[in-house]
Amino acid sequence: MLKIGLTGSIGSGKTTVASAFKALGVPVYIADIEAKKFLFDPVVISLIVELVGPEVLTTEGAIDRKALAGKVFSNPEKLHGLNAIIHPRVKLHFAQWSEKYHDQPYVMQESAITFESGFHSLFDLIVVVAAPQEERIQRVLRRDGFTRELVLERIANQWPEHIKVEKADFVIQNSDTDMVLPQLLEIHEELLEISKLRSEIEWKS
Repeated sequence: MLKIGLTGSIGSGKTTVASAFKALGVPVYIADIEAKKFLFDPVVISLIVELVGPEVLTTEGAIDRKALAGKVFSNPEKLHGLNAIIHPRVKLHFAQWSEKYHDQPYVMQESAITFESGFHSLFDLIVVVAAPQEERIQRVLRRDGFTRELVLERIANQWPEHIKVEKADFVIQNSDTDMVLPQLLEIHEELLEISKLRSEIEWKS
């Protein structure tokens, strides 16, 4: 079984691409969704309050994600601290999740910060979804209702797209004029072939 990382900058369309891989029968782990689940863990809540203060708590004692984002995305030190709390838990959970699909050709983890978090070392191959920055900004503005300033702040906390593309094993170009599905299907077939070859080599050895 191959482990594939799927990443891309904010607004690149990686979540849509992840859904397409899932439709092909590929087990896909959405890191952002799983990470948010840890915000309900009492231990994690306690660590976050210690890091950024009790202002991020709702009246019910839960984490207010919007308030938390406001605290950390403008403060690299706080963001690093939050990542240090969440990332090891996501890493362990992904490893446990992957074991359930050991008989599959490959599994995939979708994450915006595969490189930034150091998670790229977990994967056999990396797929990057790329799109021009202005198109990405406009997509996020339409999707999330963020201000342009806030979108640029999120972009600044991620690696430049060209570096991700340079480090990728596969790139899916997802501008508004690109045909994504043919690219995706070609990569899917190649990953199936790589997985098959690896299995044959391991069987012979």
